[in-house]
Amino acid sequence: MSSRLQGKLCLVTGGSRGIGEAIATACVREGARVIIASRKLDGLEAAKVRIAAAGPGPVHACVCHLGELDQIEELTSSVFEEIGVPDVLVNNAATNPYFGPMLDVEEAAWQKTFEVNVRGPFELTRRVARRWRDGEKPGVIVNVASILGLRAAPLQGVYGLTKAAIISMTQTLAVELAPFHIRVNAVAPGLVDTKFASALVGSPDIVKVFTDHTAQKRYAQPAEIAGAVVFLASDEAAYVTGQVLCVDGGYTVA
Repeated sequence: MSSRLQGKLCLVTGGSRGIGEAIATACVREGARVIIASRKLDGLEAAKVRIAAAGPGPVHACVCHLGELDQIEELTSSVFEEIGVPDVLVNNAATNPYFGPMLDVEEAAWQKTFEVNVRGPFELTRRVARRWRDGEKPGVIVNVASILGLRAAPLQGVYGLTKAAIISMTQTLAVELAPFHIRVNAVAPGLVDTKFASALVGSPDIVKVFTDHTAQKRYAQPAEIAGAVVFLASDEAAYVTGQVLCVDGGYTVA
């Protein structure tokens, strides 16, 4: 067992499945204590058991809907008081309720996407980073963005907009928080085999379009994204901040 995150406390949102669960599992395997947050308690409890099997832990599960400000406030207050101030924050939770032309998106889907994908991560980041800054405690933030935030995202344009915002947030906060020894980076996955992306992975036509334009001619597994997050969270990346690491099998360069 490696120990790149030995003794660190990592808070991972969207940690009950997919990329978030893979990130939490990798952090535990690297010696971290982990807090996973997600909307549904049953999913969290099941994931907690799976993640705990990867290492000594411990693993904590906290219910939080990132689209609800009161739940973000409750999450941070309870974590700070009952578990501790995290050393690493991984903003992974996201939603993508609309698939289609941007001009046809309904207001409710637009609002939900921005509340969960942009406002939620920002408000959580604000609360954690202020605690680090005011307590003169170093910290690390890793935001899970997307390659769709770096280029055109046909039929997923609203989601792409939110991920472009996350990338902008990453870069700005990296500059503003560097004097306080807080690093901020992002990973930008390509197509990943998760329930979140099941509508895409489950379509042979969409998969072919993606893999035909990907250097490695395949899509990713969640653990392949987790490795990049662990690197950015670890001291191995001590001189890395404000960066967007594409984990896309060569899609953006092919």
